[in-house]
Amino acid sequence: MKIALLAPSRSIHTQKWALFYQSQGIDVKVYTFKDHYSEDNAKLVPTEILPKLLPSKASYLAAAPTLKKMLKEWNPDILHAHYVSSYGLLGAMVHYKKYFVSVWGKDIFVVPKKSKLNQKLIEYTLNKATAIFSTSHVMAKETNLYTNKKVEVTPFGVDIEQFYPAPNGQEADEKIIIGTVKALEDKYGIADLVKGFALFHKEFPNSELLITGDGPQRAEYEQLAKDLGVAEVTTFTGKVPNTEVPAIIRKMSIFAVPSTEDSESFGVAAVEGMACGVPVVVSNVGGLPEVVVQDVTGIVVDKNSPDQLATAFKKLARNSDLRAVMGKAGVAHVKEHYSWVDNAHYMLSLYEKY
Repeated sequence: MKIALLAPSRSIHTQKWALFYQSQGIDVKVYTFKDHYSEDNAKLVPTEILPKLLPSKASYLAAAPTLKKMLKEWNPDILHAHYVSSYGLLGAMVHYKKYFVSVWGKDIFVVPKKSKLNQKLIEYTLNKATAIFSTSHVMAKETNLYTNKKVEVTPFGVDIEQFYPAPNGQEADEKIIIGTVKALEDKYGIADLVKGFALFHKEFPNSELLITGDGPQRAEYEQLAKDLGVAEVTTFTGKVPNTEVPAIIRKMSIFAVPSTEDSESFGVAAVEGMACGVPVVVSNVGGLPEVVVQDVTGIVVDKNSPDQLATAFKKLARNSDLRAVMGKAGVAHVKEHYSWVDNAHYMLSLYEKY
């Protein structure tokens, strides 16, 4: 089998899919625009660069003839585009024999609502697809606002060979470490997390906040921690290699994902936290309530609510047994539903189905 991935080369998701296909003996090529190209990733996966000659959506129209020529030369069995509003539109315009498209978040929750033209382009792309994939049920439902086709739910799981609990389980340390691994911007609720931790810290002074990731608002959040008097117990690690993320999560007592927008369509960070045996506290947006079982693997709170975050943190901090039970339940939940290898093989079965 030969699979053409039409997606940003620099995306970790693109690379993860491509390397999986290769591990299964499948020939794969990534087709990407120059400004989305990753030299490092291209060393591992054959990558073709598409010209970006015009601004905005016009660039996809201009690139269609080149992509069509490239596909004719290589003749893949499947063309699979990721992000319906960008690469998905380009894929639709080449009229390929077997064409799949995956929706990811803002491309379906935000883009079609911006204008009638955007909505028409989304509907056009979905109509051209042989099959449509979504990482969550809530996003599949949103996608069905623009198409009558069945949307297959294909969770984006985690590698449980890398994300696993600490060898001795959750340690009953007196120090409570609350943390997250996210890009530092408001859509991920980082300000709410700092505020919620500050409220929590008043009652639990032997606690720390560990924020891993980087982003345009990092300085703003660092200042917020100072203003709220928790800078001394808050660590901003910056961005770390993906291989180091599991070890960082295993240091945490509680993993928080207080995102504020429905474009948090799946919640892979929460799944990573559960896979590492850490109870999670998430907000009720997008796919987060779908992956976290309320009061079993974690606690779901309202978005934009530092008070509710603090209350959830206190409940877990007061009860080490509850943290341990939720941690074990989270590991079992991930193994049953969100193993990356199982989810990836399911995608291959859908290729065969259509």
